[in-house]
Amino acid sequence: MRLPTFLKRPRTARQIAGQMGEDEALCYLQQQGLVLIERNFLCRGGEIDLVMQDGAALVFVEVRKRADKHHGGAAASVTPAKQKRLIVAAHVFLQRYKVPPACRFDVIAIDATEMSWLKNAIES
Repeated sequence: MRLPTFLKRPRTARQIAGQMGEDEALCYLQQQGLVLIERNFLCRGGEIDLVMQDGAALVFVEVRKRADKHHGGAAASVTPAKQKRLIVAAHVFLQRYKVPPACRFDVIAIDATEMSWLKNAIES
């Protein structure tokens, strides 16, 4: 259940920037022919930014946005701990299927204005 707007906390600048990054990634992936299944899937084990359909495959997408490439950039910010949480969340998401489809984990890394789509970026 979602809270009414008047009960929600104000969003931080970082949250707003993250939301804009997700919007950019979603638009880009849709232009590439992927179809949105769910956005911001949240469970006790973690969160998946975008769940997309790419043909017969289900794609779990992590979107990372950074102002620049210092400290390794956006792609490097997907740590092993974050990968583990994504895998746990994907397992929870897949419980809704009697026969789980083929799936993969992609990362959309946005460094300043440069976007990179890393397919099969995480293995489980």
